[in-house]
Amino acid sequence: MTDQPVILVTGASSGIGEATARFFGQQGYRVVLAARRLDRLEALKTEIESKGGQALPVETDVSSSASIQALVDTTLKAYGQIDILLNNAGFGRTKWLEEMDPEKDIAQQIQVNLTGVIQTTRAVLPHMIERRAGHIINMCSLSGFVAPPTYTIYAATKFGVRGFSDALRREVGVFGIKVSVIYPATVATEFGQHTQSKRKTGITTPKALQLSPDDVARGIWSAAKRPRRALILPPISRIGVLLAAAFPGINDWLIERTFTHPERGM
Repeated sequence: MTDQPVILVTGASSGIGEATARFFGQQGYRVVLAARRLDRLEALKTEIESKGGQALPVETDVSSSASIQALVDTTLKAYGQIDILLNNAGFGRTKWLEEMDPEKDIAQQIQVNLTGVIQTTRAVLPHMIERRAGHIINMCSLSGFVAPPTYTIYAATKFGVRGFSDALRREVGVFGIKVSVIYPATVATEFGQHTQSKRKTGITTPKALQLSPDDVARGIWSAAKRPRRALILPPISRIGVLLAAAFPGINDWLIERTFTHPERGM
């Protein structure tokens, strides 16, 4: 066994997962790359190793408990330890609820974004409990604090991740295991290509709240080096979270007036 720590990253084939895997590889971590697109994982492995790092690509479907267990078993067989689990895999469908497909838009979104996080964590926990060490970092979203219209299911999964993480922290802290949650605003990734959203108003996120995958990767690195319960990115987003919590009625009114009414054509 080597002294190099190990981070397991789900959703490592693109976006935040890819950027985080690359960043941690550069910092000397052995990186386990988990996602469904094995060709992308292989390419990322080659890139990481060309810069002196170590990476292990494992084709994984986080909607399958068997696939998740195989991922954990493969990781422990290859590296003998898991120091950090980054639950990052997820996708979104932003439509009116009545327009969503019950399976593709609702059930699968819950399965990947929430159940996948829970099942992957459950599979890793026995190892971390035995070692009395580990850090679970769950990728969430500002939608885990403030739920916008057309994000009903996505927000439900992110509120779920938030609640799951809070309860988990209180369960496993006694074993020396840390639990952190990352809450980024809009990130320039493939996420937007899969939401299937159609905006009449053309409303976009203000530039001050837009992040790159590398921005989030650096935030995850910060949380890994100095574990904390929650990290909201960018920091200015905290203001919106606080205002929404303090004045929920005003927040509802503003969103309905600026978004829901014009998008619904009312």
